[in-house]
Amino acid sequence: MNASPEPRLIDISRPLAATTACWPGDVPFRFRLGWRIKDGASVNVGAIETSIHAATHCDAPYHFDDAGVSVDQLALEPFLGPTWVVDVRGCQRWRERLERLDFRQTPRVLFRTDGWLDSTTFPDSIPVMEPDLPNWLAQRGVVLIGVDVPSVDPLDSKTLDNHHALGRGGIVIVESLWLQDVPEGRYELIALPLKILGADGSPLRAALRETM
Repeated sequence: MNASPEPRLIDISRPLAATTACWPGDVPFRFRLGWRIKDGASVNVGAIETSIHAATHCDAPYHFDDAGVSVDQLALEPFLGPTWVVDVRGCQRWRERLERLDFRQTPRVLFRTDGWLDSTTFPDSIPVMEPDLPNWLAQRGVVLIGVDVPSVDPLDSKTLDNHHALGRGGIVIVESLWLQDVPEGRYELIALPLKILGADGSPLRAALRETM
């Protein structure tokens, strides 16, 4: 008998590179080699400097609340498990695309907006969820949401209302995913944060596993 094919993994992470746009005024990504084999060292050894919010990352509550927990204190369970990918391109109210979904066994949702298709240029504006959606999601037991843009709030927001509402609902925030060409449907999310003590977030290597 032929073995069943392994479910396909889809990388939904943006690259971390010097060309990856970050928030204006934030620390851009930089990778350098301190030791080089070609210079006589026995190994290549690299170092990085970056904003935690460059490319694909999660926000810890401490990012927007001084009393919030840091990323090393977050439970890992929300970052692993069944998730919906929902196409909200052109939608004024994202909830319209969620009404038919069952979150009881799939308590995560990733929103595809295609609002940031060039990772080398920071967008001037982005689509964001409606203000009442975080509470609606929390009432249905959602534990994680992800977006393919740099923030869950408008880029010029000073109050970060959606961040705070999601935080009050106990919902983990993932930003700057790469969901172009990912069809709507149910997948398994794999997107663990680094254990950076006291940090306000972490880069993620995010992937979707197709469900059979």
